[in-house]
Amino acid sequence: MQNFSIPQASRRGFLTALGAMGAASALAASLSACGGGSGSTSTQTTAGTSGGGAASATGTITAAISYQLGTNGYDPMTTTSALTQAVNWHTLEGLTELHPATRECYAALGAELPTKVDDSTYEVKLRDGAVFTDGSPVTSADVVFSFERVMNPDNKSLFASFITFIDSVTAKDDTTVTIKLKYPFSLVAERLSVVKIVPQAAVEADPKAFDLYPVGSGPYKMTDNSASSQVVVLERNDAYNGPMPARVAKIEWQVIPDDSTRTNALTSNAVQAIDSVPAANLATLAQTKTVAAEQGFGLLFAMFNCGAAPMDDVRNRQAVLYALDYEKITKTGMSDLATPATSFVQKEHPAYHPAAVQYPDGGVAKAKELLAETGLTTVRVLASNHGWFSAVRPMIKESLEAAGLTVQYEEKQSSDVYSTIDGNVDAYDIVIAPGDPSVFGDDADLLLRWWYAGDTWTDSRMHWKGQDSYNQVQDLLEQAQAATGEEQKKLWHQTFDVISENVPLYPIFHRKTPTAYDGETLVDFQPISLTGLSFVGVGSTK
Repeated sequence: MQNFSIPQASRRGFLTALGAMGAASALAASLSACGGGSGSTSTQTTAGTSGGGAASATGTITAAISYQLGTNGYDPMTTTSALTQAVNWHTLEGLTELHPATRECYAALGAELPTKVDDSTYEVKLRDGAVFTDGSPVTSADVVFSFERVMNPDNKSLFASFITFIDSVTAKDDTTVTIKLKYPFSLVAERLSVVKIVPQAAVEADPKAFDLYPVGSGPYKMTDNSASSQVVVLERNDAYNGPMPARVAKIEWQVIPDDSTRTNALTSNAVQAIDSVPAANLATLAQTKTVAAEQGFGLLFAMFNCGAAPMDDVRNRQAVLYALDYEKITKTGMSDLATPATSFVQKEHPAYHPAAVQYPDGGVAKAKELLAETGLTTVRVLASNHGWFSAVRPMIKESLEAAGLTVQYEEKQSSDVYSTIDGNVDAYDIVIAPGDPSVFGDDADLLLRWWYAGDTWTDSRMHWKGQDSYNQVQDLLEQAQAATGEEQKKLWHQTFDVISENVPLYPIFHRKTPTAYDGETLVDFQPISLTGLSFVGVGSTK
């Protein structure tokens, strides 16, 4: 059995009560590498001492998460929201998993990592004695069913674009599956983690009930889905026999979107950890709690309606990005906890390469030049109302106005943004929203495919599918998926260039993910660079 326990976060001494900006800047400036997966950096500080006693097997972890249950439930074939993904890390398993904190790939439902039979064939034997929380054994038939439901185009799973290299998954026997590839692929073990294995009988018996309360094989089982209580409750799965056993009897996630309420819950010790720490609260929290900022891929993006005027003209799309005041947005709006995008991926990512077009270097003069060519004077901007970038939204509007544009501006909840625009080519010009597909994996192929391959984003939202740049990106993605090493990176870099020039959707910045927690009562907790919270392998003294 592999040991993936996470060491207690390093201590950085006392952070005095600076102003909110000063605290955030000091936090960002003291950057140091410490775990966090590929290309991640982190900063941590606390006013307390390195503490935490022995974890209590009967203990409870309490936390507050900023994201709400979306329109979908928890079915791992369809759900992509931050809340449901965070829950599913604890209750469901793939054949392999990526640890949310370390990003290390390990055998989960598989007894071992996939065994390579030949360049296009892998086998995975299931963990002995693995059972679902309904008591039924996990079989190879369940694995085949789980993959086929994701791969079936009728199910419109966003995860299908991550496993296009798979030709088939078949049962070799009751406990072994054979995975045939269309071509050799260098990231098989990591990518298998995106498909969570579910019991065929339970899904087919009542799909709606399964969506509300999925049956999995993970270390915890969900007993309250927050639909009515605004609290997600997970309880230990006593039948779990895998590498990440539950270290507490219960995890309670309070769903608290309001920044002040969520912060007060931590300072009053009503919870032990919170995500999405507001920059204005960093200094105060750092006096009594541990505050961490983990650099990751997570970003704020501008998405354009490429299927209708005025954004079907690439010059207008480029003008919008050139117009943004990146320094003000990242230093003031994000309190120095964000970095202007110079490529599709952050600078710390192993596949980073500066993109062909650098929008932070252009400025408002370049924007005005392009707008003079096109004659654009008015744009419609639709933004999601996530609290963590509330200070940025007016800055984006002001930047566009400074370039000479009249901005028709609207804010909506994230789910309402997408229900408004999906399939409606006349619904918007520009969408400003956050995104973080690194919750599914870190490699450049996966991150690119999230936005630029599947029909949901490229067709229903960007209305970009079928255009020359779209076709060019698809060709490059297919070539890169079949390549390895430096040749694969070179093809990814070419893809970054095409996207930077055509910008159907493009990052404004990549951010550090701020987390605050009680280092005295959480045992082996490590903040993550992903959206959400993880208590995989974490204990509590409470």
